[in-house]
Amino acid sequence: MIAHKTPIADLANEWLRLDQNPETRKEISTLLEANNTAELEARLRHRIEFGTAGLRAAMEAGFSRMNDLTVIQASQGLCLYVLDNVPNAKERGVVIGHDHRHHSNDFARLTAGVFLSKGVKVYAYKDLVHTPMVPFGVKSLNAACGIMITASHNPKKDNGYKVYWENACQIIPPHDAGIAQMILDNLEPWVWDYKSFENPALIDPTEKLVPAYFDEVDSLCIAKADNAASDTKFVYTAMHGVGYPFATQVFERFGFKPLIPTKEQIQPDPEFPTVAFPNPEEGKGALALAFKAADEAGASVVFANDPDADRFTVAEKQKSGEWILFTGNQIGTMFACNALDNWRSSGKSDAKVAVLCSTVSSNMLAKVAKTEGIHWEDTLTGFKWIGNRAIDLEKEGYDVIFGYEEAIGFMLGDIVRDKDGVSALGCFAQLAARLYKNGTLISEYLDSLYKKYGYFASANSYFICHEQETIDRIFNKMRFGASPQADETGRFSFKPMYPTHIGSDKVSNVRDLTLGFDTSKKDGVPTLPVSPSAQMITFYLENGCVFTLRTSGTEPKIKYYLEVSASTQEEAESQAKAIETAMCSQLLEPEANGLQYRVVA
Repeated sequence: MIAHKTPIADLANEWLRLDQNPETRKEISTLLEANNTAELEARLRHRIEFGTAGLRAAMEAGFSRMNDLTVIQASQGLCLYVLDNVPNAKERGVVIGHDHRHHSNDFARLTAGVFLSKGVKVYAYKDLVHTPMVPFGVKSLNAACGIMITASHNPKKDNGYKVYWENACQIIPPHDAGIAQMILDNLEPWVWDYKSFENPALIDPTEKLVPAYFDEVDSLCIAKADNAASDTKFVYTAMHGVGYPFATQVFERFGFKPLIPTKEQIQPDPEFPTVAFPNPEEGKGALALAFKAADEAGASVVFANDPDADRFTVAEKQKSGEWILFTGNQIGTMFACNALDNWRSSGKSDAKVAVLCSTVSSNMLAKVAKTEGIHWEDTLTGFKWIGNRAIDLEKEGYDVIFGYEEAIGFMLGDIVRDKDGVSALGCFAQLAARLYKNGTLISEYLDSLYKKYGYFASANSYFICHEQETIDRIFNKMRFGASPQADETGRFSFKPMYPTHIGSDKVSNVRDLTLGFDTSKKDGVPTLPVSPSAQMITFYLENGCVFTLRTSGTEPKIKYYLEVSASTQEEAESQAKAIETAMCSQLLEPEANGLQYRVVA
């Protein structure tokens, strides 16, 4: 953190001393000349924080933003940390990829230049790739680390810097803190190289690794002849991202007839002109053009990837003519059950089969695992935890056949230990083709799973909040009441006093992964890892409802995830809605706290 006593003019001049990009230099110079202190404070007073999600912020000048200087500083710190902590890192090298967003190509070039300047072997995809190609590259090349320049499904003004460790998983503690400190220790740029992609020492692995990736994806194709014979029509949208070339290839590898593209959204476009939020998870509005394309083509199934194609979702037209957009939990449950069926059909033993999901995902997967006698675990949110846990379980002799998070992220097999929207696309198309061959809708298949394992209804959403002070006040009120008093360090020295009821429903126990407190444990210590830097509280109600409130690591959001199980879908949905209303009113108080409601697309 930059000292609060430093005059803002001095910070601006320090920026101008370090920055070599004329455009971002001009931004700060203009603000300085206009004496726009508020904007300078917002951009320069705090540094962009490096965490397990890497970096993500708006692209503009300033120490707290994504720009050439902060990318170089991050790369310098990462490079030196990797050289210090990964054996033979210089020879093993780094894998770098980028998406189509504004400045992504420059950020990738600058990153490559830093590593090349230290004699590190650099494998850089010069063309656009979907995010899973970076961890696949790290795995295939035995590289020391990987970097993907992307902001995934964030708004067009944002960009990001995602880091993978030598095990081809996203970084987890303590590496995040170690890299962050190394960045702070190396803020003076030692190289500023936009031409690194022309350096003969740089290796472009595209021609080798893209076919190798699809060769491994082929292992998930178990019904190529049936796929080829299928008359099911599938419409696809890339959401203005990089996914279309990879989607067409996976369809070809699986034997399907070509996808029907949503023409307005199929080409990479950093302006994302047809959607307010380039995220297929945002609702039916984000898929309106895909639905239109499907109606025109007489198709009943729509597939979508997010812009960097590591997420996947599916919608289906019902007999009534209504389109249903399945939730991440519903898709995850269908994937898991289908993966288990396929595993058993292959004749393999399921004695050491395991499935994983994040702790805010549906409990239905746990019910499936318990009923079917396979191993299930939940992890902290994010594929960094799912992927790393999958590797640990493999070392224990388990076959981790599937993992997911409710935010439409799915991991099928061991091609990458990360979410992959392209392998998910091929596998779900294969499932849908089989269902349609038998005259079964996807929604009917899902209903058959509900009848077998129980009905689960979710209410997941978020509020937007840009003020950290407001966020802290909201969560501390949940813990300590309306007027908690902190000591001089900002900490609360007394025992938490969580709400005893949410509306009329009694709270049975609470797990607080920020404080490291779990009322269900005799020693009060939770099983999952504690993260004091992020807010996350889970409430368990006596009626079986579970809900979690947490902050996002990449967006200014307070997210919540609520689930109820009941004997019928209607009962589950009714209970979920009632508890959601009581929870928001009682714990989040949107109006009193000035929270912005989610705009449903």
